[in-house]
Amino acid sequence: MHTHHSIALCQLGRELALASLKPLLLNDFSAQQYRDAYQIQIDEGEIWLFDYGIIVSWNVSQADRESFIDSIAAYIVEPAQKIALEHYKYTLNVDAPLSIKHDVISLPNNDPLTRLALSHAFAQSYKLSFFEDQAQRVIQENTDLSKTLAHTGEIPLNRKELAKLRGRLFATSSDIILHFNLLDTPEFFWDYPEYEPIYQVGSKYLELAPRLGILNHKLETIQTLLDMLSQEQNHKHSAFLEWIIIVLIAVDILIYFFPKELIF
Repeated sequence: MHTHHSIALCQLGRELALASLKPLLLNDFSAQQYRDAYQIQIDEGEIWLFDYGIIVSWNVSQADRESFIDSIAAYIVEPAQKIALEHYKYTLNVDAPLSIKHDVISLPNNDPLTRLALSHAFAQSYKLSFFEDQAQRVIQENTDLSKTLAHTGEIPLNRKELAKLRGRLFATSSDIILHFNLLDTPEFFWDYPEYEPIYQVGSKYLELAPRLGILNHKLETIQTLLDMLSQEQNHKHSAFLEWIIIVLIAVDILIYFFPKELIF
């Protein structure tokens, strides 16, 4: 019977102020750096910290994990209002092939870089979940706009409100696109290509590739919303200009046909 140990994932915030945090990690926690990941040994377990605000802890108690998070809290950019956890289990089964079933990982060795390779996949999956929720929330919040446009032929927002809405949609879309490279194959595997197959096992189990495809589709939907709002805003602006021209023509006609003393 193999002993089960815990894995916990959590997103601390949008990202970490790594330039300021790095000396603390290296000096106070004796962290080991592997590109964008830092290994922090805690008793018999370890925490893998990623600069995009995710930590993956292996065999670390809740108390030790929370203590570590408290010690770096000042370096978290836009901290999460509530730190949610995602849990897995793992066992050590030496010389057996790596496998993941029902959220339980069977590790073939006790190599920390094996755990790092899997931690990269877990961390990316958790960050991807954040992007998925962000995109889905924006789409759901604005679904009624397209329905209203289809039924009435216009969107019941003035030009200022349209501009603000376009700004929010663009900010969401650009934020995801800006950080999309976080979901590429990590640079760690340039230095340690022999560990990439382990990462691929985790990536396949977590369905990173198909989920990225769905996220791309959601971004296209947001772009369609942006285009629709842009056209509506241009239409409202054109209509406003047309009314100005009509009023000016009317004034010009009044001046032409009526004495000035009657008009003014």
